[in-house]
Amino acid sequence: MKTNRMTVATLLCVCGSLALGFAVTPRAQAQASASLRRFQQVAISPDGARVAWVEQGVNSEGDPSTGNAVYVQELSPPGQPHRIVASGMSMGSADTIAWSPDSLQLAFFSDASGQMQLYVANVEEGKGRKLTSLTGYLTQPAWSPDGKSIALLFTENAPRIAGPLMPMSEETGVIDAKIYEQRLAIIDVTSGGVRQISPPDIYVYEYDWSPDSKNLTLTAAHGAGDANWFVARLYTLSVENEKLTELYKPPQQIAVPRWSPDGKNIAFIGGLMSDEGFTGGDIFAVPANGGSARDLTPGIPSSPAAIYWADPNTITFAETVDGQDGISSLDVGSGKISQLWAGPEVVATESWGLPDISLSANGKSSAIIRHSSMHAPEIWAGAIGQWKQVTHANNALHPLWGEMKSLHWMNGDTRVQGWLMYPAGYDPSKRYPMVVVAHGGPAGAAHIGWPDSFFNTNELSAHGYFVFYPNPRGSYGQGEKFTQANVKDFGYGDFRDILTGVDEIVKTLPVDNDRIGITGWSYGGYMTMWAVTQTNRFRAAVAGAGLSNWQSYYGENDIDEWMIPYFGASVYDDPAVYARSAPITFIKNAKTPTLVLVGDRDGECPAPQSREFWHALKTLGVETELVVYPGEGHIFLQPEHRRDAMNRVIQWFERYLKPKG
Repeated sequence: MKTNRMTVATLLCVCGSLALGFAVTPRAQAQASASLRRFQQVAISPDGARVAWVEQGVNSEGDPSTGNAVYVQELSPPGQPHRIVASGMSMGSADTIAWSPDSLQLAFFSDASGQMQLYVANVEEGKGRKLTSLTGYLTQPAWSPDGKSIALLFTENAPRIAGPLMPMSEETGVIDAKIYEQRLAIIDVTSGGVRQISPPDIYVYEYDWSPDSKNLTLTAAHGAGDANWFVARLYTLSVENEKLTELYKPPQQIAVPRWSPDGKNIAFIGGLMSDEGFTGGDIFAVPANGGSARDLTPGIPSSPAAIYWADPNTITFAETVDGQDGISSLDVGSGKISQLWAGPEVVATESWGLPDISLSANGKSSAIIRHSSMHAPEIWAGAIGQWKQVTHANNALHPLWGEMKSLHWMNGDTRVQGWLMYPAGYDPSKRYPMVVVAHGGPAGAAHIGWPDSFFNTNELSAHGYFVFYPNPRGSYGQGEKFTQANVKDFGYGDFRDILTGVDEIVKTLPVDNDRIGITGWSYGGYMTMWAVTQTNRFRAAVAGAGLSNWQSYYGENDIDEWMIPYFGASVYDDPAVYARSAPITFIKNAKTPTLVLVGDRDGECPAPQSREFWHALKTLGVETELVVYPGEGHIFLQPEHRRDAMNRVIQWFERYLKPKG
């Protein structure tokens, strides 16, 4: 249900490969996946002359390998990419890039010396010199505007990779209450000297430099990092005297703080966000020296996800809009919004990430990772909406699944959008089964893009299914009112949105109403558990990392702060509102065969939630199976577990949704 604090370059998050036809062999799946080149991050140089990216290696079966590489390429005239490497005995695996203000140097992380450390390379020479020798977790490097320093976030002696998606540390014996705070550190580019400047008792999530390099703005909170992102506040921090000043206490979640180029204002995105890193909301601005925050986009019918100041009065932002990605411009003074580009594809700066764009200093050039359900990921660069393809690594790949179409339908007065993937080799004279895929979040959205390797439900298309990806109320893409429409209403309005979408499809397309299944991961896993306790319409279900009992969940998960904005109170103050939306409350209604999948070290949707649901189904005589994957967190990192989970999903639906004989 949540997101991560590590880069998507290190962690792949959403979908995967599949092969042609209705009967897809594991070998064919592996061969199709092996040919996909994965671009993990892209950044254009401030002068717009070069583009750099992180490319992930894959093994012979197409699964992510441990080695990432950084490349740089001239844009005008187009040159050949050359690799940037760490100096030393081993080139290592590289990750997370950041350009210097003069466009001559590139900062990046590399494990050439063991654990990840910060390196800086002259892009002409291509060899990086090591700046740090730290022990712990490093992320989010950013150069100061004067080019003298690099800031980064550092968790000293971190026992695990930071972020709620990662496998939690095992809890045995006396449970240690020690908190490892992620702090803001400043590295002198010349000497390599490191200074941690944020207080040791506060966890920093995101930050941005002031234009004079003397201060930083940051989002931060006291206490455990995974849980308290949801109550983070906006601060400024002096580089010289390390004075931390609270600037704004938001009523809801905030993300991506950005200091204006004239130093007068700080912009950020604020709204109801169920996931750290999955950003959506309205754009706000607050005076840098203190004052009231102003909503710059009240009533906007989209969900801004990333923001950048083009000049002191203009913000360029990337957004989710009606199930698509978009890029728009905001006049801060008048509030006028001009759409610069929108399309049924993904444009991002991190692999399979939310809408985002890398901009040159003057905003005239940009770089993106661009892909759609029909075209595999590539690096593109140029003026917004006029991008030209830089890489051609995946040109030979062709979609092995069916066509994807956007749908709209009404549930009462609510207009809802979703995506429908047709079966591969679709024949309108035939009738097909369909699987509904509820997305995670709930503040998220189903996008149209080339799939990656985790929980790749697109594979169902190759087996002869329609695959329905609804964006019910609570999703991004229709504005804040729509995102907040399921507060204190989990499983009710949003579930009706899904059911009315199913009704519309059955009316208009050759979908067999007696052969419909449902699945999802995280909040989608919850929605699957909820569905089988509310209706017998679905003939089979697969619940991935779901939530069966909100009351017990409150005390089991590592991110309980996210629940207060949605339920209005803690479970101890209002247990009834939690019980009202809990599948376990209605478990005796369940009759649907249900497969349950979960990682044994999932801190977001802990394994006991899945076991509780499975145990109830089993006791009540409902066909069910529980699979717990060792060492896995909220998403699965091990390729063999990813493949096994997807194979089980397909086999489960084949068993219950396909005619026998």
